[in-house]
Amino acid sequence: MNGSGFSRRDFLKGSAAAASTALAPGWALAQAKGQAQKTSFVARIDRDLLNIDPANRISPAEGNVCRAAYQTLARFKPGSLEWEPDAAATIKQVDANTIEFSLKPNQKFAGGYGTMTAEDVQFSFMRFIDPAKKPINASDWMQLDKVEVTGPLTGRILLKTPAPALWKNTICDASGCIVSKKGFEALGDKIATQSAGSGAYTVREWTPGQRFVLAANPDYAGPKPAFGEITLRPIVDDKAADAAYRAGETDFTRVALASFGEVSKLPDTAAVRIDGMDTNWIGMNVQKAPLDNVKVRQAIRVGIDVNAILTAAWAGQVKRAKTLIPPQISGTWNGAPLYARSVSSAQRLLKEAGVGGFKTTLTVMNTETYQAVAKVVQANLAELGIECAIRALDGDAFVEAGKDPAGKDLDLFVLGLKGKFDPSVYTQWFITSQIGQRNWQRWSNAEFDKLSTRAAQTNNPTKRMDAFVRMQQLMDESAAFVWLTHDTLTFASRSWLRPALLPNGNDWQLPFFRAV
Repeated sequence: MNGSGFSRRDFLKGSAAAASTALAPGWALAQAKGQAQKTSFVARIDRDLLNIDPANRISPAEGNVCRAAYQTLARFKPGSLEWEPDAAATIKQVDANTIEFSLKPNQKFAGGYGTMTAEDVQFSFMRFIDPAKKPINASDWMQLDKVEVTGPLTGRILLKTPAPALWKNTICDASGCIVSKKGFEALGDKIATQSAGSGAYTVREWTPGQRFVLAANPDYAGPKPAFGEITLRPIVDDKAADAAYRAGETDFTRVALASFGEVSKLPDTAAVRIDGMDTNWIGMNVQKAPLDNVKVRQAIRVGIDVNAILTAAWAGQVKRAKTLIPPQISGTWNGAPLYARSVSSAQRLLKEAGVGGFKTTLTVMNTETYQAVAKVVQANLAELGIECAIRALDGDAFVEAGKDPAGKDLDLFVLGLKGKFDPSVYTQWFITSQIGQRNWQRWSNAEFDKLSTRAAQTNNPTKRMDAFVRMQQLMDESAAFVWLTHDTLTFASRSWLRPALLPNGNDWQLPFFRAV
């Protein structure tokens, strides 16, 4: 059953759907012979976890934990964007603004927090729109009016306006996680590091920077997961992650592109490569002189050699991006231009802007990939008479760098956006209200904001897609973005392990990982 009430093709084009079916067979065919059934595995994650409260999660890795520790009303089927009921016995969109649900009985929250009721669903979703709480992921439920409890196990989700992205972006995702109201109130701030859910797993151990351990939840009402224990090990550096896999310290890992060919030949290994749905770009703070001059931004955009960046930072194994939304997603701007590097054009634009050589700073995450991006940019800008310092920051420091008040002083920066399945996931970062939070460009455009609202509230697929294309055109006109790549994702796993990934590769379905 595809219960969204909207056509799947309105959300995702065929190539991404093909990616979902391409993942499982490659791993499914790899069989480990003569080995005992595995009861646990270790997976590498590319950054440390910070907050596993579904409303305040930051990274996909945290979302993966949330979907393992909590149930949602509906969930994606393994490796697919088709959904099925999870905590819900029934769930149906009865009209554009109303979703009705009934819960399965006797679904217990771990930790002794009782049995799930419709009141828990109401609490879990309404806290996203509580102005006193202001959670990080509040935008996922921005069209929510209220949740009505109509019985112990029944309720209605009432929307202020139609919300075509709600099913794939929210209900089936981590923002749709059902948190025990009793557990939340008991844990208080500890909800960031402990779970109060009814999912397949519970949190057993969390040693920041070292390991995060999930244990199978004995009270889980659904099918028993294949593994009694899952360990997530944060390893930021790709080379270190490759070394850990070769040493047998991890069983599942994202592999550096440069070493994928070699790793894929290792014994007892199954490897998969998929086109990414992420977006990486160089951004500019449009409120900071001289970057507040559009001609200066245009000069930098045409003065940067993107092809050289892709060679240096991604081993030349990724496709170049030309706009925000990747080609697998409906709403991409197919006619977006590619800017070839031209030093003479860049110098001309700087002269027209009345700006000579100046000093600037490029802020990046302290990883090998982004450091390589920075070095190419630094060399490119030097040819234009621009002295560019590189500021590389680790983890939390980088996350905070673009937020107020520090974000006001940013110059240039490199960002990556982890993609999902509706174009609104990409554009929501750049509305005016996100300045000081995720809109590090500090770019504000009234037409963009209106189009964002329109796209979020119309079920007409043509009007939605036209709005997203126009939004990308406005971003291009701002010259505040230099698009790099949508990435290529490469993974390796032990041949006895069959991972379950959604088509973007970042969203893992940990309860559906299997031993083969």
